[in-house]
Amino acid sequence: MIEEINTVFEKLSFFFETRKFADLRILTLDLEPADIANFMENNLDEKEQLKFFRLLPKELASDVFVETDTDTQERLIKAFTDRELKEVIDDMFLDDAVDLIEEMPANVVKRILKNADPENRKQINALLEYPDDTAGSIMTPEYVSLSASMTVEEAFDKIRRTGLNKETIYTCYVTDRKKKLTGVVTVRDMLLADKQELIAHIMDSTVITAFTLDDKEQVALKFSKYAFLALPVVDKEGCLVGIVTVDDAVDVIQEEATEDIQKMAAVLPNEKPYLKQSIWSIWKARVPWLLLLMISATFTSMILSHYEASLAAVGGGLLYMFVPMLMGTAGNAGNQTSVTVIRAIALGEVEFKNVFRVILKEMLAAFVLGLTVAVACFLKLMFIDNLYYEISVTVALIVSAVLLLTIVMAKLVGCILPLIAKKCRLDPAVVASPFMTTIVDVLSLIIYCSIAIAVLG
Repeated sequence: MIEEINTVFEKLSFFFETRKFADLRILTLDLEPADIANFMENNLDEKEQLKFFRLLPKELASDVFVETDTDTQERLIKAFTDRELKEVIDDMFLDDAVDLIEEMPANVVKRILKNADPENRKQINALLEYPDDTAGSIMTPEYVSLSASMTVEEAFDKIRRTGLNKETIYTCYVTDRKKKLTGVVTVRDMLLADKQELIAHIMDSTVITAFTLDDKEQVALKFSKYAFLALPVVDKEGCLVGIVTVDDAVDVIQEEATEDIQKMAAVLPNEKPYLKQSIWSIWKARVPWLLLLMISATFTSMILSHYEASLAAVGGGLLYMFVPMLMGTAGNAGNQTSVTVIRAIALGEVEFKNVFRVILKEMLAAFVLGLTVAVACFLKLMFIDNLYYEISVTVALIVSAVLLLTIVMAKLVGCILPLIAKKCRLDPAVVASPFMTTIVDVLSLIIYCSIAIAVLG
């Protein structure tokens, strides 16, 4: 597939460079808009991108525009004439237009709205009023609405008249005169029914919906759970105001997963692709957590300083040698649990009410895992490390026992912290790496030093 795309890109480059624009237009008709946008961004400079875009067939141009990145869109808009901008905006689906406006600077937004169709501008402004993290912000009002009293034949007539400008025509929604949602029917249902059958007889009146202010991540998860192509969005009165389509749900899932990964890695979220990020934006995303982690690391230094004299008296440098291994293993064990629990929370598999079940499951797993690692550590200390250092059985037992305890402790912290964060309406991903690492490091050192001094002292 990649080789085929590269071959097509070579043809596009050849046609563009040799000014064979008719052949170029014909070739683009067989390509996906996302591939054409990829070609523009990676094979053409800024001036060539505008020229290439103007060569695209009118029915394809707006779809390609939507697939380009924000920087390319902004450059194209600034270079467009008012007529070109109006054609692109009016041909876009409303949810795509809203996404575009949210990413543009104020002067560009003003020009976009000025050149939009008055009716589209009114609907765009209505969608922009919804908070960014809600279903209302990702829905589109472009859906097919049918009446329960229609026949199948009348329904198809309406789809033919209005379907061209709708986001999807496969799933149709049945509403009453007040736009209250009463059912849903698919084109498949209608194709298999008699032409004179009433929509009321074939529609499904049990409809799963979302409210306009529902969290968009929870809305996106419904697509995974129910295998929807589209999900209706209603207001408090049950009136249909829009639909969320599967492509928007996929975008939300990808954005949320990327954001969680960045937070768990102690990086502030950045929506731009990596190669589009400036050094300054990378610095801003990473430096706050680095500074915080540097400050939190002073706790471990303070603990080691506190126990320094006692450790030196009972074991000297030999005991210090195992500190990195204990802290590293505990941190890894905690990360395993926290990432697993955070993902379960994100997927709706775990809630705070399940906290005791989660703790029990993790503690049983932690004991088995810790015991396995502790036994392996003891054998390593006695038969490998003992060849280079004089390690007594007592010291080996202390290190192995502490390793078991720290793994159990780390997994306990790793499963409780995300659930507490969720209960406090905080993002569980934030506690995954920075806070958990600090807590686990501190507790590991306290456990190790206390046990070593108590036994050897």
